[in-house]
Amino acid sequence: MPDSLSPPDIAARHAGIDGVELEDIGSNPAPRDTIQQIAERRLSRRAALMGLGAATLADQLVAAAQPALAQAAVPMTGGPSTLTFPELRLQLSQRDAVADGYEIQTVIRWGDPILADAPAFDPARVTAASQATQFGYNNDYLDFFPLPKGSTGSDHGLLAVNHEYTNPGLMFAGVGSGSAARLRVTAEQAAAERMAHGMSVVELRRVDGRWSYVPNSTLNRRITADTEMRVSGPAAGHDKMKTSADPTGRLVRGTINNCAGGNTPWGTVITCEENFNNYFGGTAATTGAQADSYRRYGIVAEAANPWGRFEPRFDLNREPNEPNRFGWIVEFDPYDPTSVPVKRTALGRFKHEGCTMAVNPDGRVVFYMGDDERFDYVYKFVTARPMDRNNPAANRDLLDEGTLFVGKFLDDGKLEWLPLVHGQGPLTAANGFASQADIAIETRRAADLLGATPMDRPEDVEANPVTGRVYVMLTNNGNRTAERLSAANPRPRNAHGHVLEIVPPGAGGRAVDHANANARWELFLLAGKPGQDAGARYHRATTDQGWLSCPDNCAFDSKGRIWISTDGAPSAAGIADGIWAADTSGPGRALTRLFYQAPTGGEVCGPTFTPDDTTLFLAIQHPGEDSGSTFETPSTRWPDFADGMPPRPSVIAIVKRGGGVVGT
Repeated sequence: MPDSLSPPDIAARHAGIDGVELEDIGSNPAPRDTIQQIAERRLSRRAALMGLGAATLADQLVAAAQPALAQAAVPMTGGPSTLTFPELRLQLSQRDAVADGYEIQTVIRWGDPILADAPAFDPARVTAASQATQFGYNNDYLDFFPLPKGSTGSDHGLLAVNHEYTNPGLMFAGVGSGSAARLRVTAEQAAAERMAHGMSVVELRRVDGRWSYVPNSTLNRRITADTEMRVSGPAAGHDKMKTSADPTGRLVRGTINNCAGGNTPWGTVITCEENFNNYFGGTAATTGAQADSYRRYGIVAEAANPWGRFEPRFDLNREPNEPNRFGWIVEFDPYDPTSVPVKRTALGRFKHEGCTMAVNPDGRVVFYMGDDERFDYVYKFVTARPMDRNNPAANRDLLDEGTLFVGKFLDDGKLEWLPLVHGQGPLTAANGFASQADIAIETRRAADLLGATPMDRPEDVEANPVTGRVYVMLTNNGNRTAERLSAANPRPRNAHGHVLEIVPPGAGGRAVDHANANARWELFLLAGKPGQDAGARYHRATTDQGWLSCPDNCAFDSKGRIWISTDGAPSAAGIADGIWAADTSGPGRALTRLFYQAPTGGEVCGPTFTPDDTTLFLAIQHPGEDSGSTFETPSTRWPDFADGMPPRPSVIAIVKRGGGVVGT
């Protein structure tokens, strides 16, 4: 989620974890057509749709990729958007803000006690023991699981929450700010950081219109960087998965850098390991037997988060295989606090942003994924067999068998899903792939050989449950040059990102074939400020408040409207990160409207609705993560605004005053 390829000033903002880019790696060295040839081909099929001018070649690519305006019912009044909330004005301040008529409720904050033996939060006494029982740091992905299990209620449930990374300069006194703060962290503080990673599961209730969590609930759970996990799928037991602590290659301690995620139709959580590379270092990064693989995943000698000073397993010189045990999809049962999380290696190893599902008409389940790196790829996984709707237990290991695909976005608007299967094409022993396990461990290199399309930081990839269309959040790519443009990534120096739309066969009908190896693609919007940022494209009626920068995550309400959260807008555009909403069809298609903005330094993550659409949960990550901001003198003390209290990453609930559906 936070950019792992940031310039130094943004690297400081991300406190040395997600903001440190180790090397920009181009993935597909194959010769490419000229941008003029691409433009001519695309313009021969679609030209200047929706009345948008195209003065430059990049603009021509943008215009050619725009879909025709979908025909749908016009709103009874107002319009063209079906969203009726009063649009918020753009801001950048110490406090957050939401559209008039809505209320922000703080549900749970970093350090709040969730297990029975947890102490109350004390910012002066953050220890490994306390953090292991309290709500973790830097909440990201959110998912709401109704209680009781199997129900569809919206007032009582479990909230599954990722804790992606830590900001020691805002967690501890005396360590300063930026990436240098990590070098001042003590062994005890590093241990507390490890316990602040992972996930929390907390029971929530809404009583008299207000949300709160249930302390000491027997369903509450913490998963940390030390929680024991099982490895399954093709890479389980492979030699490159074995360490001195685990000679079997089938047991792993912990999960780290959990960014976004997803769920399954059988009621389990999927959490995604993203920028795992930043935790490993040592001279073996450049001199060891796996140096090429390390390089492809951005692992360097000087780790951005140098836990290896205190914990040998993060030192490549001592445990060269330990990084291979991270970068996976992890599945567990949120309803069972004793369930053992499982790393599902069949879904590939890369910097997983999210993993969201769609059920195919034949019962197979398709999972869409983005590899959050400049010039990396969009993937999907199709299970080998259909799910059993009547016996959830039969689906327990469904994710261990299936086919992983990577996307090739052709310039004529077609999408080919290329199978990453051992023995097919270049994926053979001659190229270093002796089995499917090798493809799972080195997924990026396998995708390179297949000629997948390098994208502008693919993050969240989600299917619209109403239309079946799939939306890809492409956050930005300031390193793309004019020589490396493609129709799906049409802007050089793409500082603001864009949203791409995948159209599987049957989209818009009742039988959407997500498992098909072919699809179409279109551009939904190109972010940035119209009239100022080259190539920015939205609906014509988008207001001065409606433009956005750096799309990151998304969610859909039950009407199929998209809610987009951003990460990086303060640096890229001088505005706070926030939530923008838009119709995905009809006269208001791509007419984005500003609904919420975060406090300074904060990123908006994990948008998720209750089943009845009356609550929108958001994770506000790293508030106060600004240049020079420290524990003692933070840029904001959100959400408590109490003397001596540092900013605290928190989950909020947004509800309509007086009740009702969010957005209308």
